[in-house]
Amino acid sequence: MLLDDYTTKLLSLCCKMTDLLAEGVTVVENVYKTREPVPHMKAIYLITPTKKSVDGLIDDFINKSSSRYKAAYVYFTDFCPDSLFNKIKASCAKSIKKCKEINISFFPYESQVFTLNIPDAFYRCYSPTLEKTKDKDAVLQVMAEQIVTLCATLDENPGVRYKSGPSDRASKLAQLVEKSLENYYKTDERSQIKAKTHSQLIIIDRGFDPVSTVLHELTFQAMAYDLLPIENDTYKYKTEGSGGKEKEAILEEDDDLWVKMRHKHIADVIEEIPKLLKDASSKTKAEGKLSISALSQLMKKMPLYRKEISKQVVHLSIAEDCMSKFKSNIERLCKTEQDLALGTDAEGEKVKDSMRVLLPVLLNKSHDSYDKIRAILLYIFSTNGTTQENLDKLIQNVHIESDSDMIRNWKYLDVPVISSFVAQQHKYVRRDRSKEETFQLSRWTPVIKDVMEDAIENKLDSKDWPYCSRCPPTWNGSGAVSARQKPRASQREERRSSARLIVFVIGGVTYSETRCAYQVSEAYKSCEVVIGSTHILTPRKLLEEVKSLSKPKDMVCIKDE
Repeated sequence: MLLDDYTTKLLSLCCKMTDLLAEGVTVVENVYKTREPVPHMKAIYLITPTKKSVDGLIDDFINKSSSRYKAAYVYFTDFCPDSLFNKIKASCAKSIKKCKEINISFFPYESQVFTLNIPDAFYRCYSPTLEKTKDKDAVLQVMAEQIVTLCATLDENPGVRYKSGPSDRASKLAQLVEKSLENYYKTDERSQIKAKTHSQLIIIDRGFDPVSTVLHELTFQAMAYDLLPIENDTYKYKTEGSGGKEKEAILEEDDDLWVKMRHKHIADVIEEIPKLLKDASSKTKAEGKLSISALSQLMKKMPLYRKEISKQVVHLSIAEDCMSKFKSNIERLCKTEQDLALGTDAEGEKVKDSMRVLLPVLLNKSHDSYDKIRAILLYIFSTNGTTQENLDKLIQNVHIESDSDMIRNWKYLDVPVISSFVAQQHKYVRRDRSKEETFQLSRWTPVIKDVMEDAIENKLDSKDWPYCSRCPPTWNGSGAVSARQKPRASQREERRSSARLIVFVIGGVTYSETRCAYQVSEAYKSCEVVIGSTHILTPRKLLEEVKSLSKPKDMVCIKDE
């Protein structure tokens, strides 16, 4: 099997080498690299329709006498332009036994989360330096085409709607997606026009909820990615003992314990994992007291137990790392952040003076500049902007002049930084969650959860959330059915046969927001919520991206499309 850089990452998210071996694939190689010929073997090419990948394919069959493989079965991740298709046709048509566009130009990051893997889309969409160039329109077009491949994979032709706002980004992308959906379903392989399905695609701009991007989250996944140096979903840790070795653990969907724990509050995780470890070790001890035959059975199970315990040790190590950071500094920050974000304290009393709440954080020398910037931003978001004089004083007193663009540049996301009558942001009317049980330091709920619930219950105002579709589908996300309708066989089947809500955020999505997709799907059994974005955000990563917005293009690492 031949892959390019993009499809290598795509395939690694979907399956393991053992899965490929089970299907008879014995060798996986990079199409760009020089390879040894294997003329007796057929080759599967899973590649993107780009010049570089197509050239790699053609090079393998350019000489009939010295072809690298017996035949080629070519699968493109997306629509292949005529120019490239004709190039293949002219060069090696006889060697190709199959050529197909499979339309999967997105990354399935988790079971209900996808990304388009375009981190530089943030700069392209929001930087004022590109306002008068074609970069923004070009990246929106690429995003629209990728979103359509997601819809095609899910076999959905959803009603497309967007959050109207001061900028036209969401509306432009929504129009492009709608147009691309129309084109795709006109030209699919069955040549039938697919009617709109009972699903919705909602497109939101990142500035819609700035609070959730900078707040310290205390659920396991969001907290770990915020506080620990996890790169490419890989956590590094040391084994116990004086000669402790450094080990790596990948946080992925195949890890059942990670999937079970990732959305729980850190207080519950710290309680549950030691119990699981105790249970696993007591199981081995208990079974050890039994007969010889039971002992031999235990020996067979030993690798399984070892694997189970090592996973528990990894997650306990992550939880303990998070807690040590939390106890040293974050705990004091969290109360301030929650009070600023909600405008009320833990007792429900209104915060009268936000500056008085903020000052202790700014004066505390143990907080680093990133944490102080996050607190200042929450203060600004809570007051719908501040005065120029006040902002300058805050930046000067906290000595963050070199990073001041992390605050000032939020204006490019249509978030008021300097208050003015014009800049008053229309805030989403929040759902009342005062009766929900929650931890005092985790009272904030991402706005996107309200949007998901309101969409399912058909409560979104069509003025604020207009449809692009001329004939939007009938929406029954809450799953109200007639009494005569037969019950479904299983919850999974029921979800598959009913509505699906797809939410796409331009400019990155946070782990706290991806968690909401699972929580809402669990609460409304009849509707599966899928959430996606250009890329996944952590607070630090986002602040660096916001800071880069005012830099010229040649000073920012941009990948050319």
